[in-house]
Amino acid sequence: MGYGMKTDAENLTLKTGRPAVRAFFDPATFTLTYVVADPTTRDAVIIDPVLDYEPVGSRISEASAETVAGYVRAEGLRVHYLLETHAHADHLSGSPALQRRFPDAQVVIGERIREVQAVFRDFFDLGAGFPIDGRQFDRLMRDGETLTAGALSIEAIATPGHTPACMSYRIGDALFTGDALFMPDYGAGRCDFPRGSAEDLYDSITGRIYALPYDTRVFVGHDYQPNGRELRYETTVGESRRSNVQIPAERSRSDFVAFRKRRDAELAAPRLLYPSVQVNINGGRLPAPAANGKSYLKIPLNQPDA
Repeated sequence: MGYGMKTDAENLTLKTGRPAVRAFFDPATFTLTYVVADPTTRDAVIIDPVLDYEPVGSRISEASAETVAGYVRAEGLRVHYLLETHAHADHLSGSPALQRRFPDAQVVIGERIREVQAVFRDFFDLGAGFPIDGRQFDRLMRDGETLTAGALSIEAIATPGHTPACMSYRIGDALFTGDALFMPDYGAGRCDFPRGSAEDLYDSITGRIYALPYDTRVFVGHDYQPNGRELRYETTVGESRRSNVQIPAERSRSDFVAFRKRRDAELAAPRLLYPSVQVNINGGRLPAPAANGKSYLKIPLNQPDA
């Protein structure tokens, strides 16, 4: 496990006047984690960190989080926030692991996480004692709200569809789309999770993301490397509008929705679906130890709509 890293054109001394972006790729889950920093002040945020989990043997590792932390320390960055684009269904969040290393950093997610918590509290039979008001996170962001992280300004742009709580973050000329929009040769996120909506995703992409300036840099949450190509994670709004294979700007809403529903019906459930969701709706915290001192994940059996 752990992160493979891209280094070209990512040094903090580059791109003066706009945020520097350092990407970390987890090949086990195809996830991109980003460290976004002001090159002058060294103020920074971390987006969508990963906690390594191996289901065979149910082993947890913080190797990926430590790789990110090592970069932060080496660059002398001050981490203000750990931003989650949504409650991920394919990897466990590394935010608590990084918060232990950087105690001043707050964990942030979109305010509609409450809806996701309400659905999955019942699904996993977590009981009435499991809060569904988002208190597991340090801060819940509203659509259009702005956070200040030193010299960085972070705008929250609600982009529901993959989940109702999906939030994209705009920092300077860079947009971090999570699972809403992927690289142009791959498309967009699936919409078949509870409260997901292909209609909402279409509106989020065409009405929110594609409305931004064409030269806005877009950093995606996953790269599945179609046809075995090399890793890519950065595109632009203009390029996505022109050439996204699933949702170019001219595609009609009805056509996209029909396509998305057909495609989602053919997709298998994510490999780490059940461990990821129950941990991530709890702010990335692992289950509390039982009376015997051991922690347990709940895995429901024979779910027809998994």
